[in-house]
Amino acid sequence: MNSELKDKVQLVINRIRPQLQADGGDIELVDIVDGVVKVKLRGACAGCPMSQMTLKMGVENYLKKEIPEVKSVEAV
Repeated sequence: MNSELKDKVQLVINRIRPQLQADGGDIELVDIVDGVVKVKLRGACAGCPMSQMTLKMGVENYLKKEIPEVKSVEAV
């Protein structure tokens, strides 16, 4: 994993994290492979039926806007 890209992604995730924590959830960066950011959803996010929408429409869109190298985000 490219450490510069990892640092950028982690900074953006840290900006998103308070909104998820406000709803009892959390997000953790696991890996980045060929522009695909792999994250683990925790807490309330792990079992939430809306988590895929949050992941794609929220986290993925924000990461792609802030960091053009990001192609997609996947939960692992």
